[in-house]
Amino acid sequence: MITVWLPEAESEALMGGLPEGYRADVWTGGSDLPPSADTVEVIIPPFDVTDEQLARLAELPRLRLVQVGSVGVEWIRPHVPHGVTLCNARGAYDGAVAEWIITVVLAHLRRLPQFEQARRDQRWDYIQADSLEGKTVLIVGHGSIGSALSRMLAGFDVEVVGVARQARPGVHGVDELPELLPEADIVVLLLPLTQATANLVDAAFLARMRDGALLVNAARGGLVETEALLAELHRGRLSAALDVTDPEPLASGHPLWSAPGLLLTPHVGGSNGQPPARVMALAKAQLKRYAADEPPVNVIGEKGY
Repeated sequence: MITVWLPEAESEALMGGLPEGYRADVWTGGSDLPPSADTVEVIIPPFDVTDEQLARLAELPRLRLVQVGSVGVEWIRPHVPHGVTLCNARGAYDGAVAEWIITVVLAHLRRLPQFEQARRDQRWDYIQADSLEGKTVLIVGHGSIGSALSRMLAGFDVEVVGVARQARPGVHGVDELPELLPEADIVVLLLPLTQATANLVDAAFLARMRDGALLVNAARGGLVETEALLAELHRGRLSAALDVTDPEPLASGHPLWSAPGLLLTPHVGGSNGQPPARVMALAKAQLKRYAADEPPVNVIGEKGY
């Protein structure tokens, strides 16, 4: 019998029952580990767990697989013991995040925040809005979410340019960004947060973006140097739409709250109405592979994603 730790009591029901050959305990991230700590082989950890609690993964002698419910793994990767396989939830949020990106891009171009403020002020404030038609959208991080976004954008009259860590047919390499940035009207960030991508969007990156361009970050706040972005926003040269920030959540009084030209949401891009069920379905399929001694999917290897 294989022991798995689930993140909440409802997880088993959300996945439609455990696969054959499993028994479950629930670990919500508390300091007290379940009684099956000596036998647990697979963990689906909760989101709200501290570094101190994650460090206890090293105490689990039979742990072999950690399946997280997020796409990003920067929060847990340093705590996964050597020899334990770490897998992410690639594919669970593709459509939802792509929808959020298109929503904020259209809201920005169509000036919806300005019109909403005018409504509150009871002003009939006619402003010439812009259109997505004819724009160039640069997707920096062309994985599963980037691919989903490209498919959705196919319904608009836009040019989509994809960028990935390494070039492949139809997708540019990240080393080509200096030449690509000046040609983009909209730059979308979908890269994972790693040592190589931390603060990728610095003052030099932003300076290469064309005047009036929109930066959209649906990945991780640590990709962007906040001070450099604030400087461009206050100049009025660039605009931004952020679902993630650095730091996160923002403290009261943080300058991003009042930055001009910014559309800000509280890390809700992946919301799709039933995210736990979608993630648990993915996790159940992973548990079946593990029990059948089949290779897991969405493995985070030594070189990253």
